Amino acid sequence: MRTFVLAGGCFWCLDAVYQRTRGVSSVISGYTGGHEPAPTYRSVCAGNTGHAEAVAVTFDPAIVPEEVILDMFFTTHDPTTLNRQGYDVGTQYRSAMYPLDADQDELFREFVRKFAGLYPDPIVTAIEEPADFFVAEGIHQDYYNRFPREGYCRVIIDPKLAKARKYYAAWLEEPVEPRG
Repeated sequence: MRTFVLAGGCFWCLDAVYQRTRGVSSVISGYTGGHEPAPTYRSVCAGNTGHAEAVAVTFDPAIVPEEVILDMFFTTHDPTTLNRQGYDVGTQYRSAMYPLDADQDELFREFVRKFAGLYPDPIVTAIEEPADFFVAEGIHQDYYNRFPREGYCRVIIDPKLAKARKYYAAWLEEPVEPRG
């Protein structure tokens, strides 16, 4: 099993995509990369903790290659907008990757270079130092599956899921009926 810690805007979006990916055993929404020793959603959203909303994605590379996990990351968020994903603005919504070892650092840098050639604008995804990962409050875990009819889910997450289905259908499956 491998774990990647990735920040691509609101953690609900990445969570929704990876929850549907075959071979992914766990997606945990949380905060990382900042200086606050006990971040909360409220403090991170205020933009003064230095933390990014991120997910820790644990997957089996024998089922889903790490390259697919990273392709999905770069495809389902905009890695060219600094501290912004759509309507979400602030450093907490930055595009960043947190390598847990030297191999991940090298792999993440390779993918930044790969995608730099595919986007017309420069990639701003940062490779940041590994940092403590703070699990977000329970309401933020598995958010889309619990609240699929909420406005944010319909307007922001549904199009990201449609994009994931368009490009990665072979790797996706729908979870059990949504609970929301």
